[in-house]
Amino acid sequence: MRAKFGYKNVMAVPKIEKVVVNSGVGRIRDEKQHEEIRKFLALITGQKPAPRPAKQAIAAFKTRQGLIIGYQVTLRGKRMYDFLSRLINVALPRTRDFRGLEEKSFDERGNLTVGIKEHIVFPEMIGEDYRFLFGFEITVVTTAKKREEGVELLKLVGFPIKGLA
Repeated sequence: MRAKFGYKNVMAVPKIEKVVVNSGVGRIRDEKQHEEIRKFLALITGQKPAPRPAKQAIAAFKTRQGLIIGYQVTLRGKRMYDFLSRLINVALPRTRDFRGLEEKSFDERGNLTVGIKEHIVFPEMIGEDYRFLFGFEITVVTTAKKREEGVELLKLVGFPIKGLA
């Protein structure tokens, strides 16, 4: 990457900063299902998820201020790299009709956001007793300044990105 983008300093080369896993539970009112989502997110990520309360009441969505509408896990360091390894090598290939990640999944700062529709694609879910499927969103945050730098970084890490040779 130093040669391709002309970085003069090693510290200027982009790196993966953190991975954020979000799961929305806005429509689910049953506390048992909330508990199951928390349990499975903790099992998949290796870290206890933090509840995300609603910041304001929205009548159309039947939410009140302070109501738990989702769970979030922020991974850094060793847990982040373990999670990315399982995501790239096991979960993404097991996803239904997976042909690679679209380049439009990257934002202008080089961060990748991927939606997983079924939590059962992760290897931790094999043999687990689950009653319903839920989806979540994974955001890989990089220190890249431009989109092209982020795409190149994650391609070198091993992400299967469409349209790249």
